[in-house]
Amino acid sequence: MASERQTVSTSALARALLDLCRSRKLTIATAESCTGGLVAAALTEIPGSSDVVDRGFVTYSNEAKRAMLGVNASTLQTFGAVSKETAIQMAVGALERADVDLAVAITGIAGPGGATPGKPVGLVHFACAARDGRIINREQRFGAIGRSAVRVRSVVEALRMLMELARPQTAVKPKRAAATRLRPRVARSPRLHPVKRPRPPRT
Repeated sequence: MASERQTVSTSALARALLDLCRSRKLTIATAESCTGGLVAAALTEIPGSSDVVDRGFVTYSNEAKRAMLGVNASTLQTFGAVSKETAIQMAVGALERADVDLAVAITGIAGPGGATPGKPVGLVHFACAARDGRIINREQRFGAIGRSAVRVRSVVEALRMLMELARPQTAVKPKRAAATRLRPRVARSPRLHPVKRPRPPRT
């Protein structure tokens, strides 16, 4: 039941993303490592997605990340394949090579093996890049919840990040200054002495 609910929510999220991108005439590319193309699959499962989804890169090895997405060898050597730096370069590489409006990248350790000191099973790095220069990145530590669960939750996170960048940017309105009265009230000074009224003359 839980897996069915997850599938339904993933499908609904993918459909909402496609509708939003379609309305704004945005195109998408994916760059996936540990998810092995599941993000692209979730999107292309929906009929008519070809007007939004351009292509997907499945770059499982370091060599594929370098050759297909232009990830620097020094980045992989210094930070590793599962890192913020690699995820960002994957997203930017997909954006440039596909010439799309949005690109998302995923690299992580789905398990059950592959953990290293400081990088446990369930660690996944995400990056999303937009044609206007915006880049967002996130780190998730899903834990040892099982290979399939890590991959499914990674797909949901990637779709959410794409939704975030696909939405139109809202301009922050400057706060209005407090309205001032045009005619400030003048405080009346109290009378120092009572006013004496003249008595009428006696007749």
